[in-house]
Amino acid sequence: MKKVKIIMPKFGLTMTKGTIVEWKKKVGEKVEKGEVIATVESEKITGEVEAPASGILVEILHEVGDEVPVGEPIAIIEVEE
Repeated sequence: MKKVKIIMPKFGLTMTKGTIVEWKKKVGEKVEKGEVIATVESEKITGEVEAPASGILVEILHEVGDEVPVGEPIAIIEVEE
């Protein structure tokens, strides 16, 4: 099984970090590529994080309320190769 990291996206030019507002999926649940799995808030915008691949959400690295730098992994999906 291959693991794919979901990273904190950059929603605006000045965004350096985001706060996780909500997880829409739980560990162990199946996710489809493009499906919204989390909601993230920055100083200026609230955005949705989409799954970069289809598979099983195997790990959530940051909880609701955590501030995470842009580009840092926030969760891991396990995909079949």
